[in-house]
Amino acid sequence: MRLLLAIALVACTGGGHQIAIDQPPPKMTKGALAGPSCQGDHCKCRDPSGKEDAGAGFPTDGRKRFEIRLASAQDLWVTLRDTVLYKSPERVEECFYVDLPSGDQPVELRASNPNGVSAEMTISELGTKTKSWYDTFKFSCGHPGVCSFEDLEAAKKELMAAPKKGVFDPCGSVKIKGVIWDHGKAPDGTHPNELVVRLTLGIYKYAPWQAHGQDCSKKGKPPPEAGPAPPDEE
Repeated sequence: MRLLLAIALVACTGGGHQIAIDQPPPKMTKGALAGPSCQGDHCKCRDPSGKEDAGAGFPTDGRKRFEIRLASAQDLWVTLRDTVLYKSPERVEECFYVDLPSGDQPVELRASNPNGVSAEMTISELGTKTKSWYDTFKFSCGHPGVCSFEDLEAAKKELMAAPKKGVFDPCGSVKIKGVIWDHGKAPDGTHPNELVVRLTLGIYKYAPWQAHGQDCSKKGKPPPEAGPAPPDEE
């Protein structure tokens, strides 16, 4: 029997909330960033068109390196288990590199602006064997511009249509689980002034052995150095 798709999308358009919206975190990055492209609380973005790691480096402790790329003319926050990533309005686009262990890893994106929010988050996985970047997840609403309820509904439809069983990049090793969001009030009735997006990265232990862009609809048998075989997705 086939498993049900592991993504549940909820968009709130009325006064009731699906998840609680607290005050946004402090305007600072807190936690460990990874790789030689990071200094202090900032990292240099790689060229997204490049195929190599472009200075992001590779973890050596069994974890996997991820790029979290934020874009907006406003403040944005991403919260992981023990890390908060903050993008200020001074930089329209900012990247952060973090190492995450296998298993379920929660991610929360937060936007807050009295005149309406704008947010884009892209998560990419770096293959330690292939030196290839995989398109793990993307959410965008109102960038460039301001997010509206209509934009949120379009983003919901896009997320529901894009992944196959929660896998956005079939060549990578991550499944997206439980995407849910909520918004705050909309003073003009159209553009919410608060936005929270929560999801879980289901990170498998095996190392991807096929580069991004290859036909990975059927992964086939991994080479011994890739580690345990991926789980059966049927």
